[in-house]
Amino acid sequence: MVIDSQPDLQVVVEAANGEEAVTRLAGTEVDVVLMDVRMPKMDGIEATRRIVELPHAPKVVVLTTFDLDEYVMSAIGAGASGFLLKDAPPEEMLGALRTVFAGDAVIGASSTRQLLHHIGPILAQGRSQEVFGVAPQPGLPTPPPVVNPHWTPTAPDPRTALLQAPPSGDPEHPLPRVLADLTPREYEVFVLMANGLSNAEIAGYFVVSEATVKTHVGRVLTKTAARDRVQIVVLAYQLGVVRP
Repeated sequence: MVIDSQPDLQVVVEAANGEEAVTRLAGTEVDVVLMDVRMPKMDGIEATRRIVELPHAPKVVVLTTFDLDEYVMSAIGAGASGFLLKDAPPEEMLGALRTVFAGDAVIGASSTRQLLHHIGPILAQGRSQEVFGVAPQPGLPTPPPVVNPHWTPTAPDPRTALLQAPPSGDPEHPLPRVLADLTPREYEVFVLMANGLSNAEIAGYFVVSEATVKTHVGRVLTKTAARDRVQIVVLAYQLGVVRP
């Protein structure tokens, strides 16, 4: 098997369906789960929902295609931390597993944009419960679907992303309540995370170490009560901080 051929990776549990996966993982601690969506007995969405509620829950990467909007949205609500295209080459799959385990970006910059293009219309229609799995906080804005002409499908420009985001520290236009506890630098990191930049790219822009960025990322996740970077992307769009 491709995964077992790597010196730093090991397949601990295999399952033929979602029900079996939940049962086996309830008694075995693992770091990352590679989850198919379409399975018998229990599909990957429901299995993900149950797995992330386990003690010492692993991160779940869902095998999908961005053509299947309903599965992507359901997977986010269920607790998936990332997405991998089914036709991705083996080296991309291995890299994704390592990336998720390291706690870095679980979707690339281009995938972030694809995700935003999918969730944008849904949030604009007031259907954010389909994305978050819970109803949004009262008073949060519902941004209209706007296409930002400065965005590109590849690597985003950090300076442009920060300039286009609402400024922090403006008493006349305060940030939404969920972002109020972020320091100015944490807010900048939040914006760049939402635009799909990795820890290494953020560190390069600010000329700091990746360890420093990881500290900021951890604080951003804690203060916003976001589960992972996927939720940061969705939250930032819902708040109007980023626009696809």
